[in-house]
Amino acid sequence: MSDLEQQLATLQATALDSISQVQTLEALEQLRVDYLGKKGEISKILGGMGKLSAEERPAIGAAANVVKDAIQAQLDRSKTDLQAAQIQAQLAAETLDVTMPGVYHPQGRIHPINSTIDRMVDIFVGMGYTVATGPEMETDYYNFEALNTPPDHPARDMQDTFYLPDGNLLRTHTSSVQIHYMEENEPPIRIISPGRCYRRDTVDATHSAVFHQIEILAIAPDLTFTDLKGTIKEFLTQAFGMELPIRFRASYFPFTEPSAEVDVQWQGQWLEIMGCGMVDPNVLTKVGHDPEVYSGFAAGFGVERLAMVLHQIDDIRKLYGSDLRFLSQF
Repeated sequence: MSDLEQQLATLQATALDSISQVQTLEALEQLRVDYLGKKGEISKILGGMGKLSAEERPAIGAAANVVKDAIQAQLDRSKTDLQAAQIQAQLAAETLDVTMPGVYHPQGRIHPINSTIDRMVDIFVGMGYTVATGPEMETDYYNFEALNTPPDHPARDMQDTFYLPDGNLLRTHTSSVQIHYMEENEPPIRIISPGRCYRRDTVDATHSAVFHQIEILAIAPDLTFTDLKGTIKEFLTQAFGMELPIRFRASYFPFTEPSAEVDVQWQGQWLEIMGCGMVDPNVLTKVGHDPEVYSGFAAGFGVERLAMVLHQIDDIRKLYGSDLRFLSQF
C-alpha cells in the first residue's frame, strides 16, 4: 500500500468516527466542508498525485472515490438522524397536554343600553322595517322646521337645546332622520332609527343630557291610526314577552296629528312608554310627498327608559357609570 493510500485509509477512519459523534446539523455541515470541500482533507491528499507515475494515479483516484463515497454516506445518515432528533425535540417542546384545564379569561358583556337597542331593532326588523341613521349634528331645518315645530316652541329655547357656534345644533331627537330618509326615498317607507340625542336636561335619577332614542316611521297610502295601534301592540308584546294591557292617551307633538302617549301596565303599575301619532300633513309636504295620497305614522321612545323598566333599574345614572358590579349583571 502506497503512502497516499495509507493517508486516505486513515482519513476515512478519522472522518467516519468524527461524523458519528457530531451532535448538531451545523457541526455536521462543518465536517462536510473540512473533508469534502475544495480545500478539504481529501483535496490536500490528492494534491500529492503529481508526484506519482501514470500507472499509480488510477489506483489512487479510485481509492479516493471510495473514501469520498464512504464519508458522504455517513454524512447523509447522520444528517437524517439529526433532523429526526430535531423534529422530535421540537414536538416534545411544543406538545400540549389536552387533559390540562383551560386558562379562564373573563369575557365582557353587552352593555344594557346596547342590548336593549339590539333587541328593539330586531323586533322591528322582523316586522319589515329597515334601519336608518343620520347625523348627530343637525341644522335647525331638519331638527325643527321640517318637523313642523313652530319658531316659538319651547324646544327651540337655549335652555332645552345645545346650539353650536356655527349655528347648527346637537339633535334633540332622532326624528330628524325621518326627514333625511323621506327626502331621499319614495313611499312605501318603513324605517327604524336608533341613535344618540342631546338635551339640556339636569342630570338626575330619570334624566340625562345625553340619551338614546328609537323612532319608527311608516309612510304608505291609506295607513290609519289602527295600523299604528296594532304595530305598537305587537312591538310591546314582543318587548315584554307577553301581552299586556295598553292605553293610548291624547297628547301633542308638532310633527304628528293626532298624537298620543302610550302607557303599559307592568307589574301592577301604568308606565309611560312612548309617544306616537299620525304624521302631520305639513311634514309630508315639506319632503315632497302628497298628503292627499300618502299617510303615515311615527312613534318614539327612550332606550334608557325602556331598559330601566325591563331591568328594574331605579337610577338612569347607573347606566352611564363604570361599576362592573352593576354592569356584570347583564
